[in-house]
Amino acid sequence: MKLANLQVEGVKTVALVDVEAGQYWPVAQLSEGFTGDMIQLVHNYPTISAALRPRGTGKPLANATVLAPIDQPRRNIFCVGKNYHDHAEEFSKSGFDKSAQAGEHIPEAPVVFTKPASAVIGPGAKIPRHANVTQQLDYEAEIAVVIGKAGRGISRTDALRHVFGYTIINDVTARDLQKLHRQWFLGKSLDGFCPMGPYLVTVDELDAANIEVRCWVNGELRQESNSQRLIFDIPTLIETISAGIELQPGDVIATGTPAGVGIGFNPPRFLQSGDVVRIEIPRIGVLENEVA
Repeated sequence: MKLANLQVEGVKTVALVDVEAGQYWPVAQLSEGFTGDMIQLVHNYPTISAALRPRGTGKPLANATVLAPIDQPRRNIFCVGKNYHDHAEEFSKSGFDKSAQAGEHIPEAPVVFTKPASAVIGPGAKIPRHANVTQQLDYEAEIAVVIGKAGRGISRTDALRHVFGYTIINDVTARDLQKLHRQWFLGKSLDGFCPMGPYLVTVDELDAANIEVRCWVNGELRQESNSQRLIFDIPTLIETISAGIELQPGDVIATGTPAGVGIGFNPPRFLQSGDVVRIEIPRIGVLENEVA
């Protein structure tokens, strides 16, 4: 099932979408009495899922603006750094990693940080350049997990039972701020630094152990990998984060980026105004944003 957060004539609506047919069906029409946002849908999904199927001719998707599927997270987005072997190596060699122990390439445990809800923007929205704050703007294509069932102390074996679905995140980063402050929050959290979307697909649509992700900058393929190459897989991330933090429906976990980011080149290839970042995950869709 593919879900979208749409804006039509200034009004936001959560909808079931058929991208190939170019149609959508508002959840409020499919499930009588539903008036919430995507997070409320995630909460209510066990009781309304049977109603979420196309009925008759949908509305034209071309008339709607696609927003971030979870454009108003209730909490910070959980993010994971250095979680692909090749990216951990390129980051270590780049000279920008001030968080690692001497000689460390692969982290011994998941590196978890957060991005605030205020960083979220949708597909097609401009990524703020923030030229007065950073001169080293970078991109990171990531698979994002959306939690569906609350839990604390979740085991690896039970982890996927707590997943509602998946979307795409671009973990935009100010590398100079990340390096300067050592803690990553400022470098990762400027306004507009979390493009998300375009759609949220339910967990049955993808195999967590085999999700492909690709990223192009100005049409040049820069990143290409698969969740098979994660250092810490999705169940391990859920187990780690939930050990002492109760995960809630609608929580988002960005799982890390593969090699091919701007700092992986010599010299680094940072984003500039007008650059277009295009990220694709099959069955989810394409997240594309231009730098303002």
